[in-house]
Amino acid sequence: MTDLTLYHNPRCSKSRGALELLEARGLTPTIVRYLETPLSAVQIKALLGKLGISARQLLRSGEEEYKTLNLADASLSEQQLIDAIAAHPKLMERPILEAGDKAIIGRPPENVLELLP
Repeated sequence: MTDLTLYHNPRCSKSRGALELLEARGLTPTIVRYLETPLSAVQIKALLGKLGISARQLLRSGEEEYKTLNLADASLSEQQLIDAIAAHPKLMERPILEAGDKAIIGRPPENVLELLP
């Protein structure tokens, strides 16, 4: 089985739900508490490639930082959005399960099961 990494916020019910689903199947993913150990811009870019989405799709638009940083501005580049997520990890959608060269956002938590064999 490919190594699993869960980008996790234990205060988030969706994130906790995804972890419970994995553990119920006997899986123990590597846990990355991305709020405590933020991803670099390079790591975020790689993760976006595995997710197959743009940085804008990874943004949590309901967060205060989203409004404060004016991230709704359509003229912002992909790199500017990645840099904003790296500087403000709360902006990153969660949870995210990474398995090899693929990743998926666990919203709803059951989405993480799509990466399992």
